[in-house]
Amino acid sequence: MLRVGLTGGLASGKSFVAHALRDLGCYLIEADELGHQVLLPGAEAYDAVVKEFGARILDHDGLIDRRKLAAIVFQDSERLQQLNSFVHPAVHARQERMCTEIAARDPKSIVVVEAAILVETGSYKRFDRLIVAVCSPELQIKRAMKRDGATREEVVARLQRQLPLQEKLRYADYVIDTSGTKEETLKQAREVFHSLRSLEA
Repeated sequence: MLRVGLTGGLASGKSFVAHALRDLGCYLIEADELGHQVLLPGAEAYDAVVKEFGARILDHDGLIDRRKLAAIVFQDSERLQQLNSFVHPAVHARQERMCTEIAARDPKSIVVVEAAILVETGSYKRFDRLIVAVCSPELQIKRAMKRDGATREEVVARLQRQLPLQEKLRYADYVIDTSGTKEETLKQAREVFHSLRSLEA
């Protein structure tokens, strides 16, 4: 089994690339989705997060309101680190279980793990190859404003808290530039897929 990390920056097109690789035949694990799952009531991180951040982060059904939680942690790096210390180990454990199950079923598989902060956390070292999805900062801003309904100032502030894409490129085995048309991005995804497949041959 080939383990492939896929990362990028805010609105850099990594989810589009991830789904393209899945459609080509890779197994896809989305870290953000696992992050949602471990925060559900009864899941690994729920109790610790509620204890740490209080009932104010819950909605009327007792679910963690991710917007309320984000409003607390994204203004305070120490609080963000606390949240990550609960969520990341649980997400990593789920990823490992999924990879083990896939490897048992399909030893020649390519597993792509899409995650925003593989480089920042050092997690990229656990992968055989790393793909970085990139586009211009201006395009990131436009996409994020459209997708999230955010102001330009909000998006710029979020980008300033992230490791610059240029830094992530230093760790990349493959770079997919999503600045062009969807077809141009898909063409690059196909080329990367065939390269990965040749490694597994």
